[in-house]
Amino acid sequence: MSQKLTIPDFQKMIRRALADVTARAGEFSELDAVIGDGDHGEAIVTALNAIAKVSDAADAAGKDFKTLLGDMGFGVMMETSGSTSTLLGGLLLGMSDGVPAGAAELDAAQVKAMFKGGLAGVQKNTKAMPGDKTMMDALHPAVQAIEGCSSDDVAAVLKAGAEAAADGAAATVQMKANFGRARNYGEKSVGHADSGASSWACMFGAFAAAVE
Repeated sequence: MSQKLTIPDFQKMIRRALADVTARAGEFSELDAVIGDGDHGEAIVTALNAIAKVSDAADAAGKDFKTLLGDMGFGVMMETSGSTSTLLGGLLLGMSDGVPAGAAELDAAQVKAMFKGGLAGVQKNTKAMPGDKTMMDALHPAVQAIEGCSSDDVAAVLKAGAEAAADGAAATVQMKANFGRARNYGEKSVGHADSGASSWACMFGAFAAAVE
């Protein structure tokens, strides 16, 4: 991986995220069925399909990062409904806020700023905190690790985020749900990984794998 992230690189990241999350959609829905509606796998695949449609559109290659990320964020929120699309839309719109106007490639510092903006965008759409047994348990440590990575190699930065997201998702097994409808399950929510944390960790793993 070079020290720059290009638009084609990012398109590969989105395609890989869609493929990897789709492959595990049944697993994510089974996890969701423990303390939720059991439809999370379907919901996140639908949302990622909407994102990929914008990413792979004929005119996408001519866009800068700020424009493409903004179009993807609005695209998923307009095309699909529900908390998953709202949070992914918030991530992408926040990432758009975090990159400089006109940039068609990003260095490691700019990639870190992009994901920092993404976390801020999600936080505008949810009050969930790390430890509440939600997707924030994957996203928050991922962004912290991305920001804290000392490498100027984009692949290393994304790998650090992926590893932290995976660890965060694994840690949700021992957590009691404290947010949303899942909190009604109390101690019954302990012993299973959170579906959202698991799917978002999968997504961050895909981002890293796409640019290895």
